[in-house]
Order: sequence, then structure tokens, then C-alpha cells
Amino acid sequence: MLSYTEENYLKAILHQSESGEAVREVGTNELALSLQLKPASVNHMLKRLKEKKLILNEKYGKIRLTKRGRIQAVGVVRKHRLWETFLFETLRFSWDEVHEVAEQLEHIQSEKLISRLDEFLNYPRVDPHGDPIPRPDGKIPKVSARHLSLIETGQSGIVVGVRDTSSTFLQYLENLSIRMGTRIKVLNRVDYDGSVELRIGRRTSVVVSEKFASNVLIG
Repeated sequence: MLSYTEENYLKAILHQSESGEAVREVGTNELALSLQLKPASVNHMLKRLKEKKLILNEKYGKIRLTKRGRIQAVGVVRKHRLWETFLFETLRFSWDEVHEVAEQLEHIQSEKLISRLDEFLNYPRVDPHGDPIPRPDGKIPKVSARHLSLIETGQSGIVVGVRDTSSTFLQYLENLSIRMGTRIKVLNRVDYDGSVELRIGRRTSVVVSEKFASNVLIG
């Protein structure tokens, strides 16, 4: 049995190490920044995780998960994303509300409950934010998507996910009537600041920032 804090650390290391195309080692300062903690506090927990053979803490402060550590981390992510899906689809929470509640529910230990939850939801592949839901064997499905910021002028696509799952960003999307499955067309780009003019569904055009475009995934 791991503590909630230990599970949160493993989940954070997983997200940091597998956020790109290839698995990489994570720096201690990088992990501390993502957890909004001081490096000294992080080092104390890393020592505990290493003693439990959940991570390898190499020289120069580089961290990677052991096989056992990754199994634990993926299990937490699987539970989190299944609970988000349940809250969104069954209990009708909005997509900007589900993350905080799922953060609490992800630490439930009953594998039978999670298996039944997966079955009840008809084995979903992605959560309400478009993130892939790990399978029971620990494999994480690949989701084919491109950042909106990389879509060329004149092209269009369907929103399949978001990188930023903060409440403020998701509420901003709602205000623009952007949800999963919304069709977006790139009408124009401004070279000066990277802003993008979009057509959202059949609405009149809107202009969004480069930061906005980099946080929306199009399939």
C-alpha cells in the first residue's frame, strides 16, 4: 500500500517522463516545479520511493520509474481517467469540474471496483479531455492528434483533446462553444504574435492567441 503522496509523485514522474515522443529521465528541479514544492522536500520523498524500488534516482538528479513504479503510476492514471469519464458522462459534471474530484477518487484501491467501472462505461479509450485511458495490462493507447498551432491556414479538423486541463482554460473553451468533437477551421495566422483566426463550427470567426492554439489538439 502506497500513501496518497507517494502515488502522486509516481504519477507526476510518469507524466513528465512520457509527455513527449520518447521516454526520458526527469530532473529533480523539474519534478519539484511541476509539484510546486521545494527541491529539498522532493529529495526526501524520492529517497523513500527509491528504498521501495519504485524509482531509480541516478546521478545529476535524474529520475526514472522502475518497472514496478511504472505499473503503480499507470494504475493511478487509469483510475483517474476512468473516474473523470464517469463523472462527466454519468453524473454530468462539466469537464472543468471532473479533475479535482477524480484526484480524490484515484486513490481507491479496489481493483474489482475499477474493473466494474470500466465495464459500466463500455471500456472508453479516452477521458473527457481526450487523454488516453490506460488498459488493464498497463498499455496506454496512442491518440493521433496535432496541436491546433500546427494546422495550416485553410485546413480544418475535429477537437480530440486539450493539453491544458485547468478550469480557467476549459471554461474559456466553453465560452467559445468548443468541446470534444467541435469542428475548427484555421482562417488566418498573424506572423507578428502567432495569433490565429478560427471558425468554430458555423459561427463567425474568432481570434485566439498562440498559447491557446498550442493547448488544443486536433484530429
